[in-house]
Amino acid sequence: MKRERVLIVEDEPAVARGLEYALKQEGFEVFRADSGAKALEMTSREQPDLITLDLRLPDMSGYDVCRALRSQNHRQPILMLTAKDEELDKVLGLELGADDYMVKPYGLRELVSRIRALLRRAYGELAAQSENQVHRFEGLEIDLTHLEVRLEGEIVELTPTEFRLLHYLAARPNVPVSRSGLVEAVWGYEGDVNSDRTVDVHIRHLRQKIERDAANPVRLVTVRGFGYKFQGRRM
Repeated sequence: MKRERVLIVEDEPAVARGLEYALKQEGFEVFRADSGAKALEMTSREQPDLITLDLRLPDMSGYDVCRALRSQNHRQPILMLTAKDEELDKVLGLELGADDYMVKPYGLRELVSRIRALLRRAYGELAAQSENQVHRFEGLEIDLTHLEVRLEGEIVELTPTEFRLLHYLAARPNVPVSRSGLVEAVWGYEGDVNSDRTVDVHIRHLRQKIERDAANPVRLVTVRGFGYKFQGRRM
């Protein structure tokens, strides 16, 4: 059985060793990078299934690493680890393409649980249930077999989290889903006020990719004071 591969990007040796030990004990194959440059190099060379990314690195910030990874079309989940419990830091990381974040100090058990949830939702559950399934709407196709989205016939590049969020809403067309419900279904943990912002940022990214006018969406519609719904009719 193939072991899932995790790249730890962390410049503090003691922290990196602790993470590496905990993840290896859980059966993961682990790689370590202690700088942004090494993180970019190792991602290209090793193709990890998930990246844990510390914000404070000696040569560049975790934000810059995240931006560079996404610009190079690396789509694996990124779990950002930050010592700053500030909304601005979280939002900026999500805006740049991180899938989720955790604030230090965190428990290793919680970290492993969050990693497993991201991996399961990125690669496992959809593939297991996706045989010959394509959701078709006017101008938009969501292909669960190949984990692809096509807009007017052109493939749209989505991260695994963006894909799962879009699929979850589109599988329930015209049905409002709360933000907390989306966090639980897509990210795999119980939602709270802070995680609402995570959903909002990912919805904004999706609108920029699948809406003709992201400022006036017709597919991913806000349900004020509650959450979102996918508006459309299956074809």
